[in-house]
Order: sequence, then structure tokens, then C-alpha cells
Amino acid sequence: MQNRNRKVKSLALMGLLFAVAMALSFLESLLPALPMLPPGIRLGLSNIVTMYVLFVLGPGKGYVIAMLKSLFVLLTRGAVAFAMSFAGGMASVTVMMLLSLLPQMKKQYLLLSIFGGVLHNCGQLVVARFIIGNHYVWGYLPILLIAGVLMGTITGLVLRVVLPHINRLQIN
Repeated sequence: MQNRNRKVKSLALMGLLFAVAMALSFLESLLPALPMLPPGIRLGLSNIVTMYVLFVLGPGKGYVIAMLKSLFVLLTRGAVAFAMSFAGGMASVTVMMLLSLLPQMKKQYLLLSIFGGVLHNCGQLVVARFIIGNHYVWGYLPILLIAGVLMGTITGLVLRVVLPHINRLQIN
């Protein structure tokens, strides 16, 4: 019975965290585009939830949240946006998970977030290359690398600020 309660609690927590990720994504969509940002660059606020799940609840659940976010994108923005979200999310979670296995990177959430942001953009660029069908998309790589570092820094800093407050809730 206790094992069943733990599974139900875990499922409810994942549902709640997914809802928070969707709420953050919605709030981000309400923000006006910043004039100095190139097209397609977003803060990625919902990635804060993905990072929390990855670092606190584990890699399997981190992949689940990234996948659920991509399925939500499929339902709301279509197949191309889904493919880009999925590739970016899987690349991001994978690099953060692998780097977090290194002892010196274990709790370096800011660095992990930066690598995650950069790889998220690279994953999306790979998909864009296949969709567009030419190699000129690689010209956008320097902009996406800079954006990945900047947005990864922002989301990593936000995670660092909110993590102690979330941990006090003792939800895991």
C-alpha cells in the first residue's frame, strides 16, 4: 500500500510540475518580443521546471517533463514546432544529465543550465537544417550559441533563487 501511495504522490507531483511548466510557458508568451533579440529567441522559463525535475527527481522524470512539454507544443503549435521542441529538449536534458554525473559539476546548476541552453538551440538547429533542406541555417549558429549562453544563464540564476524555496516544501 505504501508503494502505491508513493507512486500516486509521484504522479501527482509530476502533473503539478508539468502544469507549472505550461503556466510559465504561457506567461512567457504574453511578454512582448524584445527588439534586440533575434527571431525565435525565447527566455525558456519552462526549462526551469525541467531542470528542477532533472536535478531533484532524476533523469527519467526530466526526460518525461521535456517530452510532455514537446507534446504540448505539438497540440498548440504544430508538427514543426514539436520536432524542434523535442530535439532541443532531449539534447538539453541529455547534456545536463551527463555533465551532472561529473563530480565537479554535481551542483553547478548555472553551468549546467548554460550547457543545456546551448544544446537546446543546437538540437533545434539540427532539425531546422533538415526541415529547410539547406546548409545555410548553420549561419545562425553563432547567434544561437550566444542566446543559449544568455538564456541558460537567466534560467540557471532563476533556478538558483527558487530552488531553496521549493526544497522547503518537501515535495519529493
